[in-house]
Formats: sequence, C-alpha cells, structure tokens
Amino acid sequence: MSVAVVILAAGQGSRMKSEQPKVLHQVASAPLLHHAMRSGASLEPEKTVVVAGVGFEAVKAATLEFDEDAQVVLQKEQNGTGHAASMAEPVLNGFDGDIFILYGDTPFISAETLAEMQQVRRQGHAIVNLGFEAADPAGYGRLILADDGTLDAIVEHKDATEAQRAISLCNSGVYCVEGSLLFELLRKVGSDNAQGEYYITDIVKIARAQGLTTAVVRCEEYETRGVNSRAELAQAEAIFQRHARADAMDNGATLVDPETVWFAFDTYVGRDVLIEQNVVFGTDVTIESGARIRAFSHLEGCHVSQDCVIGPYARLRPGAEIADGARIGNFVEIKAAQIGEGAKINHLSYVGDSSVGDHANIGAGTITCNYDGVFKHRTEIGARAFIGSNTMLVAPVRVGDDALTGSGSVITEDVPDGALAIGRGKQANKPGLGLRLMQKLRQQKAAKSKES
Repeated sequence: MSVAVVILAAGQGSRMKSEQPKVLHQVASAPLLHHAMRSGASLEPEKTVVVAGVGFEAVKAATLEFDEDAQVVLQKEQNGTGHAASMAEPVLNGFDGDIFILYGDTPFISAETLAEMQQVRRQGHAIVNLGFEAADPAGYGRLILADDGTLDAIVEHKDATEAQRAISLCNSGVYCVEGSLLFELLRKVGSDNAQGEYYITDIVKIARAQGLTTAVVRCEEYETRGVNSRAELAQAEAIFQRHARADAMDNGATLVDPETVWFAFDTYVGRDVLIEQNVVFGTDVTIESGARIRAFSHLEGCHVSQDCVIGPYARLRPGAEIADGARIGNFVEIKAAQIGEGAKINHLSYVGDSSVGDHANIGAGTITCNYDGVFKHRTEIGARAFIGSNTMLVAPVRVGDDALTGSGSVITEDVPDGALAIGRGKQANKPGLGLRLMQKLRQQKAAKSKES
C-alpha cells in the first residue's frame, strides 16, 4: 500500500522572536523542516506535501532543497491543525494509501516509530495516533483508551476532568490515517471552541462516532518534542547531539571527549574512527573507517577516506576529498581540492581548487593562489612532488610528477615532471647596514619617549 506524508509547517512561531519561519531555524546545521522531512522519507512516500504559510517562498525553497519532488501548498490563514491538514486535499484527492500527518517543528520522530504506526494502521484501524508517556503531562491533550486498548478520545488538558488529568499518556499530534477517509473526516471538523479553530484531534471523535476504530502507538517522549522558542531550540540541539554521539560510538567510533564533538544532521562516521576533543562537523561529511580526526578541527562538505589523519586545528571546506592515508596537519585549510593517497600537507598551508597527487609532500606555508579577484583557477600538483616551504603557486599552474619547488618560491609557470623550480628575488647583503639601521630606530624611539 502506498504512503503519503503531509508536513504542517505554516506557523511563524511568535515565541522564537524571529523574522524567519520557525521551521527554518536549525538543529545540527539543518532546518527543523529537513529533520521532519527525513523522518517522513523513511516511509518511502509516493507523495510528500508541505503545508506552508508564513515565509512561504523561503519554506518552499527549503522543501525543494531537500526533496525536489515534494509539493508545497499555501495555508493563507492559520486556522488550526485541522484546517492546515485540509490544505493538502487538492494534491492528495483520491489517494487511498496511508497518509501521515507530521510537523515541521518536531524533528525527532524516528523511522522505527513511523513504521510501527504504519503496521498498526494496516491491521484495520482508521486512525493511528502517536502517544507518549509524559514526565509532566500538564498542558498536553490526554489519550483516553477504551477497555479493548483502542483510542476512545483525545481530551485537551483544559477540558479534562481530574481523573483524566491523572493520565500520563499524551497526544503528540502525529497521525497515520486511511487516505480515503482523512479529508472526509476533516470536512466534519468544526470550530466550536475557545480559539475558533479547526483541530485535527477532532477526527478521532468523528471516526469513533462512525463506528471506526482508532489506535495508539507509543514512543519515547523526546521523539515528540516540538520547538517553539530559542530555549527549546537549544534543548533540541542537545538532544540531537546526545543521540548522534551515542550512535557513533555504538557503531564503532571512539570519541575521546564525546560532549565536545558536534555532529551535523547528516554526518557519517565509519568504524574504528577516532575523534578527539572539540571537533565540529558541518553538513555533508563522510569519515571512512580507521581515520583519525584530531582536536579542534572543523569539517564540512568533505570526504575523508580510510586511515587519514586530519588536524589538529585543520579545516576541511566543501569539496575537499582526502584519499586513503593522507595527512592534513595543524592550521591547514583545504577547499574544493582532491588530495591523493598518502599525500602530506602537515603545516600552515592553504590548498584550494587543486589536485594533489599520491604521496606528494606540501611544505609549511604553501599557498595555492587560486583567486584573481574575479575567477577561481586550479592548481595541479603531481604524484610524489615536493613543494618547498613558503611556496606560492599562482594558478592556473601545474607542478609535474616527482618535481620540486625551492622554499620561498613564487611559481607562475608549469613545472615539468622531475624538474626543480626556483622563483625567488635575488638576495643582496649590505654589510653593517642592519646594525646601523637598528641603532637609528632605537634613537628615534628614545627621543619620542623623552618628548612624552
């Protein structure tokens, strides 16, 4: 049976105190919306619909960045969750699979939880609600179960009796609904409440009145955590990092000081990777097995192959491809460059828009001068080449296989394979001038001190 996912993402989030739509605030270097879309994508949906309102164009752009096949629909006025879900009807009219209702500000619903909801829905229930046991249920809607364990009703906290308020099983707002029924049920939802809004929770009551069965699947409370303020955004970041660190270690990585390692939304870390303290991963980073990421390094948009050593204090920027066994050392920055197998760039260098051959050695202070103020140009360094310390490679330029450059050289022309290139200004020694110059400067300093 096919699946569709509807993600409600229309609200501003006034408590965020932001001009930016709430769902575009980031956790682990990715918008909250992307986290929700990734959860939904685990179902391999036939259709994904994002309901946007405030900041529609920005939300649409973020949606299509994650999934170019997703569809974004506009909720012009925010009239409650039931009204928001109904905005997807033009896209899903006639869809007879399972429809999941998720939220763009709820980033942690797991693939396993959604799969369980789908399994229970296909046992014949019209609606499956996601519930959780709240440590502090105050403010949450309560899930009232029938004698047979099915879901009988959802009662808002303000409307609950004292006995109902004692119930700790709470409503997350996430649903899996039989597609042929969802919009029929939503059309029967009224706005006779204090807020004058249409709430999706009412579909349970309406379904029960029609003799349909509804069920509950339970998950851990953290999965249902929504983000409504800056403080909750920080709490969500902490939750993500805690789980990401645990997952990395469970999968065979060593984190020397876990609480100082910060992962992104999509970081991949292989087995037997060692990550030292104070390492930050941006998006789109893959670390293959056996690599070592040393302290105070920052990586984003890069691929580190097996048995590499990165850092300490290294920066890998987007497009950095580091082959097996390469060494990228302290205060080295790599951008849009392919570093060959066993190559070494150990100290104080910038390599951008470049390729470095296998087993090449790049000396300290080397800079690939890749930008002329308008265009970027490439530098090619051959296999086993040796670039002397403080070499400026003015791109576009090629240094051949087994070639060398003298320390302090400015290389503006291609260097043939096996050649030695030296490009320095001629040194001139002026006898005694250094001593006389220093004496004169000291006298000037002393004179200024007396004047003051």
